[in-house]
Amino acid sequence: MKLLKLLIAASSLLMLSSLAQAAEVNVAVAANFTAPMKQIAADFEKATGHKVVLSFGASGKFYAQIKNGAPFQLMLSADDEKPIQLEKDGLAVPGSRFTYAIGTLVLWSAKPGLVDPKGDILSKGTFNKIAIANPQLAPYGVAAMEVLAKRGLTAAIKPKIVQGENISQTYQFAGTGNADLGFVALSQVMKGGKITSGSAWIVPGNLHTPIRQDAVLLMKGKGNPAAEGLANYLKTDKVKAFIRTYGYEI
Repeated sequence: MKLLKLLIAASSLLMLSSLAQAAEVNVAVAANFTAPMKQIAADFEKATGHKVVLSFGASGKFYAQIKNGAPFQLMLSADDEKPIQLEKDGLAVPGSRFTYAIGTLVLWSAKPGLVDPKGDILSKGTFNKIAIANPQLAPYGVAAMEVLAKRGLTAAIKPKIVQGENISQTYQFAGTGNADLGFVALSQVMKGGKITSGSAWIVPGNLHTPIRQDAVLLMKGKGNPAAEGLANYLKTDKVKAFIRTYGYEI
């Protein structure tokens, strides 16, 4: 009986220790990274016991919310500019910023055969509406407008643009047929290294500024084992390999 009591006490102490070490992190995640981040967070929770609370949206909106005191502890942006600015604002831990992915832009339609492999449909104009993320808020929208400008098509296509608040809404417009096609993130239409449906043109990287996506530990996450642990987890070879399966470069 004495041994049993000791074992129960030891077990209780271990449980209490585990609970004491478990922490929670609130993460602001760029909308284009929704699918991979859900899996990464689930794997991290399983491996560590920490809890991850994810919010997905436009990086520009997250930046404004963080400036206004939003309780995020880690940010995964769709660009590198906002994390850099958060460092300058004193809202991010100095030296914590790193590039977790380099995004790939794709012109995509839910309709098979509509988008040709070279994106010539843009110059032909054989479509009614094209979805593009708001370039004021979303880096993928900036990249899309740069592609149109490089091809000399901005004026011709501008009347056909349906603007999404973020890349998720842009994908919804194209996916539901509210727009015939759209400039979206390759990660939204690729899984396991393959485009899952519809037709697409993977935009060459030389047609727009590289979409360097940076993560940064925010000051509210400093000393939080879940926030710091997740940031480090994103840098592991295992996670990097997984991110590549969604069409990102590392």
